[in-house]
Amino acid sequence: MAYRYNNVSGELTQELLAAGSNVKVTSISLVNVHASITCTVDLYVEKKLTGKYYLAKAISLPVGVTLVLDYTGFSNAANEFGLFIKLTKSASETPVVDVIIS
Repeated sequence: MAYRYNNVSGELTQELLAAGSNVKVTSISLVNVHASITCTVDLYVEKKLTGKYYLAKAISLPVGVTLVLDYTGFSNAANEFGLFIKLTKSASETPVVDVIIS
């Protein structure tokens, strides 16, 4: 089983998997690794000309908490879905989340 590891910080939307990278996603693990702030997480797949489909929307992720999302998988083949994450801070500091995709 292949794993992809990402360290995501800041409040910009970031692409975790590009459409066409041909990865079968069966689970996604998110952990807030910031020392002191809770952050809000939006996690979604998007297909051009079709739109966004949220896997998690406005989920509050406290410091040190891990959220595991199990799936039967989604298509990441050519012209299908890309996977994106957006973090929102709850204080003046920059949110930081580690993401493991398997």
